Amino acid sequence: MKDSKYLNRRHFLTKSALAGIGLGSISLSWAKNTNGSHKNYSPKSNQATIEKRKLGSLEVSAIGLGCMSMTSGSYNPPRTMKQMVPVIRGAVDLGVTFFDTAEVYGPFTDEEIVGEALKPVRNDIVIASKFGFSFENGQRAGRDARPESLRKAVEGMLKRLQTDRIDLLYLHRADSNVPIEEVAGTVKDLIKEGKARHFGLSEVSPETIRRAHKEQKVTALQSEYSLMERAMENQILDTCEELGIGFVPWGPVVRGFLGDKFNEYSRFRDDSRFASVPYFTPEAIEKHMEFLFLVREWAMKKDATPAQIALAWVLAQKPFIVPIPGTTKLHHMKENLGALNVSFTSDELKEFREVFSKIELVGMRTPESVLENA
Repeated sequence: MKDSKYLNRRHFLTKSALAGIGLGSISLSWAKNTNGSHKNYSPKSNQATIEKRKLGSLEVSAIGLGCMSMTSGSYNPPRTMKQMVPVIRGAVDLGVTFFDTAEVYGPFTDEEIVGEALKPVRNDIVIASKFGFSFENGQRAGRDARPESLRKAVEGMLKRLQTDRIDLLYLHRADSNVPIEEVAGTVKDLIKEGKARHFGLSEVSPETIRRAHKEQKVTALQSEYSLMERAMENQILDTCEELGIGFVPWGPVVRGFLGDKFNEYSRFRDDSRFASVPYFTPEAIEKHMEFLFLVREWAMKKDATPAQIALAWVLAQKPFIVPIPGTTKLHHMKENLGALNVSFTSDELKEFREVFSKIELVGMRTPESVLENA
């Protein structure tokens, strides 16, 4: 048993988890006309058909694609448009319809890549983006959700995304200087004007969710949630369920940890985003290897990969949950979608939770922390 704990992601069988969504052979349909414009995209007969879920009234693929890491430099060196457009378009061919970005990613460049990649299929997919920061000299410079700033941000988003509307417009982080009702009211006006379709929030408290929802119906809440980061189970998920709000977890694979990206010997440069994450200190990672060993064991049981187990568990918690794992590699997107073919019985979920709840975690949020805006 000890040896099996040290198997990495390359040793896990994935064929059964992938076969059900037709990922054996993917053919992209992005040929250009002679004038250089893209042909209308038409799904191939063997295109993957994957499960759909509802965020409020907004229907999306059950797993989306988080695009932050493509150009932000947050967790890897920024990629180019030439590198990332094929990944996003490949995700479309796999059946993904939900793509997440933000003006602060880059800043701005991530939206440009997403816009270019999805322009040919704009009416067939859902684009989510976020506002809420000010910028100076091309860098983030504090929070700013004032109505005039919000409107200016949206105009920039529309241009970069090459679209006339944003399907899901999130407040990225709450601005303590602007009442949430004022933000929600401005988004309400933008929805009436056709520049946005739905309103979302990110990393806010149950009270803020309720106040915003009274002014303008909230379609989705985006916050960190995973097998290891479970603070959102303190009132947040219940609030979403009560109000009919979808929940979009970022970090569902614990920033790659449950994808077997790291081990107890992993160390990060001081300028790496990973170095500032409390649960990625050397001491924390060493402690968390027990958790990874457990996930690997479940992966062996389910003929899946650790990443697929992490995503399948998140999906199994509530029917209104749509995770958005990030990646810059199409084969990882295929792997992520394989989680849709991994299922747990109620007894298995209970057994799994009983075991992992006993494992000590370091650097995670306290349950009380989610009762205030992040």
